[in-house]
Amino acid sequence: MRHTIFWVTTWLVSASTLGAGNSNSLMDVHPDGKLLAVANPDNGSVTIVDIPRREKLSEIAVGGKLEGVTWVGRGSIVVATVYDQDRLAFIDTRAGKVIASLPVHDEPYGIVAEPEGKRAWVTHDYPGLISEVDLESRTILRTIPAGRFLRGIALAPGGDRVYVTEYFTARLHAIDLKQGRVVDGWVGQSRDNLSRHVVLNPRRPKAYLTHIRSMVDVISSRGSIFPHLTIYTLTPATTASDKSSSRRTSLALDTYNNVYVVTNPWEADVSPDGRRLYTIYAGTDDGNVSTIIDDDYREVERWGEPVRLGRNPRAVRVSPDGRMVFVYNALDFTVSFHDADMRRLAVVNVCEPPKSAEWVRGKILFNSAKQPMTNARWVACSSCHPDGGHDGRVWHNPEGLRRTTGFWGLAHTHPLHWSADRDEVQDFEFTIRGKLMAGRGLFDGPIARKKVDEPTELSEPLSGRSKDLDALAIYCNSFEFTLSPHIPEPGRLSEAAQRGQRIFTSEKTRCAECHSGPYYTDSRLTKPYRLHDVGTGNDDPTEKMGPQYDTPTLLGVYRLTAYLHHGKAKTLREVLTTYNKGDRHGVTSHLSNAEIDDLIEFLKSLPYEMPPSETPNTVPYRYRMSAKSGRPGSH
Repeated sequence: MRHTIFWVTTWLVSASTLGAGNSNSLMDVHPDGKLLAVANPDNGSVTIVDIPRREKLSEIAVGGKLEGVTWVGRGSIVVATVYDQDRLAFIDTRAGKVIASLPVHDEPYGIVAEPEGKRAWVTHDYPGLISEVDLESRTILRTIPAGRFLRGIALAPGGDRVYVTEYFTARLHAIDLKQGRVVDGWVGQSRDNLSRHVVLNPRRPKAYLTHIRSMVDVISSRGSIFPHLTIYTLTPATTASDKSSSRRTSLALDTYNNVYVVTNPWEADVSPDGRRLYTIYAGTDDGNVSTIIDDDYREVERWGEPVRLGRNPRAVRVSPDGRMVFVYNALDFTVSFHDADMRRLAVVNVCEPPKSAEWVRGKILFNSAKQPMTNARWVACSSCHPDGGHDGRVWHNPEGLRRTTGFWGLAHTHPLHWSADRDEVQDFEFTIRGKLMAGRGLFDGPIARKKVDEPTELSEPLSGRSKDLDALAIYCNSFEFTLSPHIPEPGRLSEAAQRGQRIFTSEKTRCAECHSGPYYTDSRLTKPYRLHDVGTGNDDPTEKMGPQYDTPTLLGVYRLTAYLHHGKAKTLREVLTTYNKGDRHGVTSHLSNAEIDDLIEFLKSLPYEMPPSETPNTVPYRYRMSAKSGRPGSH
């Protein structure tokens, strides 16, 4: 008990040293409260906004997909994480340019910096590391392993710890920066998912995580996805039971506003006095103001009614004096200014829409949990395929167990679904109108009645029937791969991976017969489709469409959380051994453990070179640059 009291007292004393922006976000407020830095993920730029004048000062080209930004001390430098290019960009906001670029480990996501501007810490989504950065010399001091798929990060008062969240589990880890290791952890429920952010209360030892819960055994617009706020108590555990339920409170946000449903909570921020919590919802374009109360059971209570925001809000920040709140409306490409009660004061345009109007419209639809996409407001396409990725889950679909796949390379790997029951993205009209989303749909008129055990969608041509449906296809087909981090350099394999490549392409293993071509799949647009019975169809008694399945691409396979259509294989080794009885999924039973290791190294190295942007299997509805003019075209 004395230890806990001392720990809380230390937290309160140290909290006074924190500056603005001690947690990761696409926005950061300068400590003097006069400037706002905004990272624009789709534009590859950082915008600087003058807060007193409420106007855009500059937009600075950085390149790549940005996922975080922080001011360095009280100066004019900001640092942004460039997620797809594995680097940090150091930006001089006065000169209006990038002055340095620091290569880092794969997929840098969140970043926080100490108030003095000497150190920063970065989460890496894959492989689950934290980088400590010397901001003066612009070097990496060390990396700290801390779980899997890390995104959220917050710096504790006093600067002796950082707290990080796991994206697919909403687990929270405490890292002691002196020891350089994880010293505490908090586990939520097994269904907790998609936690991008964590923010700390400066007044009480509490951490706030917004996330969803994926109810994989329910396929219903009113029962599959639920928004949640989890509050972890950060005082040290004294017993084994303290590591779980006694240090956790979780609130269901779909009922937080009575009958008004909110979707896809993205981020939150706490006022500097620790009295208010601001939460934004990217699926329903709104937010909540909550009063933080000194009650370890109730924790927060809603203040006022939900606040209507712009489209797809993805960042919220409170000014250092607590008088203003800023919201980044990602698909309006604006920042809205609000007072502390969330009354709108001004809107500032921070960048122009990227790519094409069709691509932007497709992204708006993809992220929306409102009509015409869904009637019940609980679920959006992005609830399971966030930013074109996967949710790390295996769903109990009507046709059987199905592992969620990402959209990387989708334009080149049709047909769709494990059972190849869809030949165009426009076929997701069936999902929009079905039980999962129960939306009005993206065009007027009837479609065929879906039969669970048949590929009904293949009989219904939908492309060209609706501008919105085509826009959705253009967006979904826009995702491309990045190179694997498991290679020594672009275009080159390690010695172990080279040995594995020879095994993969040998006539004896026959792996390359199905996983062929630049995308390592024999999928094709022409019918009949090539489907294969690899012996896994009977593993699931609920299967209705197997036992033959479409060949998935192997590019990016290193980043999956499970394997095969039913997700029962948890490692690549299990794919090649436990779930390859009878050598029906490649002839691998004769391989030694060392050869299996080499084969896995090759698979983890894919892609070691970029695949072509055009193949005989590339679909027409996608965003691409015009080869002649250099200008973008849609299809």
